[in-house]
Amino acid sequence: MTERLRTGLWSLALFVVFLLAWQWGPSWLGIPEFVLPTLGHVLQESVRIWEGERLVWHFGITALEVVIGFILGSALGAFIGFVLGVSPRIEAILSPYLLALQIAPKVAFAPLFVMWLGYTVYPKILVAILIVFFPVLINVLTAMRTVDVDMINLARSFSATRWQVFRMVEFPSTLPTLFSGLRIASTLAVIGVVVGELVGGDMGLGFLLVFFEGQGNTAGVFVVIAALTLIGILAYYAVLWLEHRLLGYLTLSDRHGH
Repeated sequence: MTERLRTGLWSLALFVVFLLAWQWGPSWLGIPEFVLPTLGHVLQESVRIWEGERLVWHFGITALEVVIGFILGSALGAFIGFVLGVSPRIEAILSPYLLALQIAPKVAFAPLFVMWLGYTVYPKILVAILIVFFPVLINVLTAMRTVDVDMINLARSFSATRWQVFRMVEFPSTLPTLFSGLRIASTLAVIGVVVGELVGGDMGLGFLLVFFEGQGNTAGVFVVIAALTLIGILAYYAVLWLEHRLLGYLTLSDRHGH
């Protein structure tokens, strides 16, 4: 048995123990259903929500907002990170404003966006963009500052232009750190969207969360939390898959190039 398989089996066993404890633990400990519903109750409620509360539709709305917010926030963060990394002067000019925006609590902007744009998908996407932006920006900027100077000087010794230095040396060197930021951002995007939906909205999983909380439906809240967790897991592993594909392709290209 390989080490990877053994680790997977232990992980699966731990998950099964967790599910069994969830099913039987509350009754053994005397915890009321409205405080901690059993796994069976949550599964029953998930079927009811699937059929009666349009769970799939709300799931799709939230997932779409997460994807759009993640893509736009990551693209903006990476672009500005590369610009600041290439030009220390621009970084010196913009850094006080970026620092102020980074310090400001992002969730506090959600009510403002709702007042500006109404109960639409746009405030949720904007909050996600704002939360996603900084981890990607900081990772890219940090990576640009730590690029091997000898490699840059070597490229310049061959009369490489500034664009060629960036394309052939700086950009490939920052990719591992960029993807580290993207993995973090993929989960933060879910938080941003949910905050926007909690503040104001009539659709999405955040709306369902508020709806079930108002009803005192603890099992329904658990169903929504599980759905949000699933979106975060899918987003994270999508970034991980893209990272392996892209970095593996670049590594293979470098080998063929040499």
